[in-house]
Amino acid sequence: MTWRPELVALDIDGTLVDRQGNLPLDVKAAVQRVVASATPLVLATGRAWLDARPVFEQLELPPGPVVCSNGAVVLGHPPLKEPRMVTFNPGEVIDTVVEHAPNARIAVEELGVGFRLNRLFPEGDLRGRLTIQSLAELAARPVPRVIVCDPDARQEDFVELAASIGMHGVSYSVGWSAWLDIAPAGVNKATALAGICGELGIAADNVLALGDGHNDLEMLAWAGRGVAMGDSPWEVRAAAADVAANFDDGGTALELNRWFGLPDRRQNLLLTA
Repeated sequence: MTWRPELVALDIDGTLVDRQGNLPLDVKAAVQRVVASATPLVLATGRAWLDARPVFEQLELPPGPVVCSNGAVVLGHPPLKEPRMVTFNPGEVIDTVVEHAPNARIAVEELGVGFRLNRLFPEGDLRGRLTIQSLAELAARPVPRVIVCDPDARQEDFVELAASIGMHGVSYSVGWSAWLDIAPAGVNKATALAGICGELGIAADNVLALGDGHNDLEMLAWAGRGVAMGDSPWEVRAAAADVAANFDDGGTALELNRWFGLPDRRQNLLLTA
């Protein structure tokens, strides 16, 4: 294999950690081998920074950029410069969501602080300061994203909702459950990573990206080698250049070790014989 990644972009949920938020030891070890190679590794997640930071620190990553909020926020950790954030006016989005899903819980992100929301989300879904406000207050100023949640709905319902809303100027990313992220027009993980790669002088063709969700579609299609987890939805697998094993079967570590793995012991024996 002559190709080798010059940058690695990794989703978090379902790619680095399981549904309970646990980071497998083999995944951390594989990530550390990428770091040891001096290859830039960028977390690219739908999580807000407050939720992404614990994973960044658990992985013991070196200082570098992080893509959060599905590409609407790019920051460095430790913070060497001001975060880059793309915002939009959420008023039309909120009105349309309420019309189609009147029981939905709606939140807007406050970078580095928490969320403003009309009703509390299920415990543990949002981190940081949670401020209850009216819908009018939520819509009063630009935000990097709107989150729509309905614990009583199915994910399929939200996929249909995203298709039926037909709003312009936003993009949709359906999460693991009945959860819908609405971001500024044309903003996604791929656009954020393209900006980072431009600064580093790295071509998209030389990027390895791993993900498992609808919010990874653009990233997987953009990267030179986009790899979907084996248990991803079919449309995510279809957008990828390759499909790894399921997360529980070690798909993430297997893919990273393919490019950054330890030398084959049998080969070493042959070389020293």
